[in-house]
Amino acid sequence: MAKQNGSYAKSLQGKINISLLFIVAAAVVSFMVISINQSRTAVRNTAIEYTSQLIEMMNESIDSYIMNMESIAQIVVEDSDVRSYLFSGTESVQQQERYGGKVTELFQTLKDTGNDICNIGIIGEDGRYLINDSDTKINPFAGYEEREWYKKALSGEEVITSSHVQNIVSDEFPWVVTLSREIREGEKSAVFFVDLNFGSISRLCEKTSLGTKGYVFIMDEGGNLIYHPRQRLIYTGLWEEEFTLGMEKGEEVVFSGDGQKLYTVSRSEVTGWTMVGVTYLDEMMARTNRLRNLFYLMAIVLVGVALNLSIILTDMVTKPLRKLRESMKAVESGNFDVEIEEPDTGDEISDLFRSFRHMILQIRELIEQNNAEQREKRKSELNALQAQINPHFLYNTLDSIIWMAEGGNRKEVVLMTSSLAKLLRKSISNKNEMVTLQEEIEYTRSYLTIQKMRYMDKLEYEIDVEPAILQMETVKLIIQPLVENAIYHGIKYKEGKGLVRIEGGFLEDQVVLRVIDNGVGMTKEQLSHVFDERVTDTRKNGVGVLNVHHRIQLYYGQQYGLSYESREGEGVRVSIHLPLPDLMRG
Repeated sequence: MAKQNGSYAKSLQGKINISLLFIVAAAVVSFMVISINQSRTAVRNTAIEYTSQLIEMMNESIDSYIMNMESIAQIVVEDSDVRSYLFSGTESVQQQERYGGKVTELFQTLKDTGNDICNIGIIGEDGRYLINDSDTKINPFAGYEEREWYKKALSGEEVITSSHVQNIVSDEFPWVVTLSREIREGEKSAVFFVDLNFGSISRLCEKTSLGTKGYVFIMDEGGNLIYHPRQRLIYTGLWEEEFTLGMEKGEEVVFSGDGQKLYTVSRSEVTGWTMVGVTYLDEMMARTNRLRNLFYLMAIVLVGVALNLSIILTDMVTKPLRKLRESMKAVESGNFDVEIEEPDTGDEISDLFRSFRHMILQIRELIEQNNAEQREKRKSELNALQAQINPHFLYNTLDSIIWMAEGGNRKEVVLMTSSLAKLLRKSISNKNEMVTLQEEIEYTRSYLTIQKMRYMDKLEYEIDVEPAILQMETVKLIIQPLVENAIYHGIKYKEGKGLVRIEGGFLEDQVVLRVIDNGVGMTKEQLSHVFDERVTDTRKNGVGVLNVHHRIQLYYGQQYGLSYESREGEGVRVSIHLPLPDLMRG
């Protein structure tokens, strides 16, 4: 429904509708293009129909040649004189000459039925032959035994060859198409062949008119050329025909090459040959070119006008949307403090800006609330875990104190008890979430002292931290859990004495602490899952690697936290990345 007081024109819907008025102009252009295409299609279809009819007629003519050859073959194969001439090996010379004379008369009669027959002949497997007449001599160098028409005929097939040079007769080399069949008498075989003068087919194709540039060519079932007006150029590589077999009868396709060509196809069911008519589209479309040029000129003018108006109108619509997109990209990159200026358009885009700004304000509140909840959650986890001194660790430590006391190791008892007291005091009494690195190191040293005394010859430790960073504050309980992991998952399963080394110092604009052990290390698979979410098990891994990593990132940002390096059998190196204190920058 339109808004009152002309506000509809300011709405997004109104602006889109105005733009659509100019899209109608594009529709007019489309209509003209369609009209041109319809004209071209009509001309093209007419050419296809004409070409199809023409090559169908040519196919019928060529089929008549082939069927005539088949009729001749049938007559010869069934003729008794031909069989007597080929297979009566015990007859006298006079009788053979008599049979030969009758066969010659038959051949002459068959050749007289048309001027297209070049050769008619029979060749027995024993070398007996008769070609055209008794005076015609076979070419001793013809090598007919290796010719496909001869070998396939002997195997029982009827063969119709592609065009080829026939050299079966001495001193004659006509260009022919050969049909051959087997003549069988019991176990004896011979081959009958008839050569069709290829000039008849080529003259038929040459007389076919497909415009000034169009032509017809023929291919056999294997894709070999039987006839092509540029056959010599093709064989010498100077001409290339783009057509390939595989198209159905009556189908047509257009290729680009020597101008756009239309290939119309007809396949003979008699010979299996494919007759292809080639028509050049530029000749077919010559009459439509003038109308096409006029239509194109009108279309260009209308499109130019519509384009300019569309640019102006769409800019009015999209300019505020581009500003909104820039604001969204800033929010997408994590900047929720972006300022969003609402456009004074009074339309749906203005409403969209208002809703987006309200959404950003809500997201800011939710982020602040979530950060506060996360800080409280990590603080609660830390307090809970801090209060849960590993029972097994405590029991084992007390057991160690008892057996050392029973053994009279007074100094060891005092040292272990003192270290345990320090550990318990820092765990229970200090509720601050932030401590100095000095305190964190001392807490870890107490833990290592107890573990070294428990494991005796199994464990050594070293602590090498630059004094300049000892007084900086950091999140509490970030080193001891990593040391505990190093002992229980690395040193414990190592043969011989293990070493845990704690290092600390500056690295570019960060403070980096490292916990290094020479234990059993981790596989690539274990290393890839080291930060996977899992339930914390204080008996196995204290407050857990993931908890330490998350607490550091929560306080300092995603660029800080833990990183792991390890090779199986060579130990683990865990780096703790912390920001440089403000007093140490610059």
